[in-house]
Amino acid sequence: MNSPLYYQPGKDGLRCRLCPHACFLKEGETGICGVRGNSSGRMSLPCYARLSGFALDPIEKKPLYHFFPGRNILSAGFYGCNLRCPFCQNYGISREFRRSADSPETPPAGLVTQASRGDTPGIAYTYSEPLVHFEYLLECAGIARSQGLKNILVSNGFINETPARELLPLLDAANIDLKSFSPDFYREELGGDLKPVLRFLELASASVHLEVTTLIIPGKNDSLSEITEISSFLAGLNPDIPLHLSCYRPMYRYTLRPATWEDIRPLLDAARQKLRYVYPGNVRQESNTVCPSCAELLIRRQGYNVQIKGLRDGRCARCGREIAGVWG
Repeated sequence: MNSPLYYQPGKDGLRCRLCPHACFLKEGETGICGVRGNSSGRMSLPCYARLSGFALDPIEKKPLYHFFPGRNILSAGFYGCNLRCPFCQNYGISREFRRSADSPETPPAGLVTQASRGDTPGIAYTYSEPLVHFEYLLECAGIARSQGLKNILVSNGFINETPARELLPLLDAANIDLKSFSPDFYREELGGDLKPVLRFLELASASVHLEVTTLIIPGKNDSLSEITEISSFLAGLNPDIPLHLSCYRPMYRYTLRPATWEDIRPLLDAARQKLRYVYPGNVRQESNTVCPSCAELLIRRQGYNVQIKGLRDGRCARCGREIAGVWG
């Protein structure tokens, strides 16, 4: 196991420096994430290598639409999270969990071996928040890279810049949740901060294939002005960044009505004024990729059924335009 990183010991406890919370932990205490604690004045990682599960998933489930479409990816899940989203769909492993002594350990080399045996381009670190297991990610991603496998991060992006810069060179793709463009929403609803997430998006856009997801919650983050702010920010990084606008469903502590196709349709139109690839999520409608130049159908998607139609060697088969992504 790699030694714990990004903390500072002190007289009466230690300060975690992995994420912006900067939790100060006295002996026996655990941080907001629930998986980093103080044991005898050193950072302890009680959930290191203890996965909440792993499975072969369609890569579109992450969601990633412009990275090896139609392939399965080995998805590894974790415990804990450094945000407190009241609408979390994975709250059983992110917030309300107990580490069992009987939970099997999966060392990084073991997870890489699992991926190497399957028909998959790599590993997705996902389900709960992987970044709070920074040491495991760093080791696993390094081994996977040496074996020619791809590393995919599915995350809230809430991490300090120094560890982010250490991890990103080992990653190939990421889908980051941009839950709102309101600092108040991040602070009051999630117990976090918007600025570090935006900074992580800036760093990721410069080094990996990046896609972004915003869960559309009626009455919370569904105004045209907010979606325009999100799409404008992303377009300033790269207008080819795919944005997924996904429909909220009641979950955990939120009982608001579900978002519908009628709710997100005008938001999709607004985002497409700034970005070339904008997709609906959690809807029955198709979520297709079309050429920005000639509108040729490139990839048809109905749920996780994917048909590559007009894409040839990463280009539109009709007009020859290069389509942003990693196509295998």
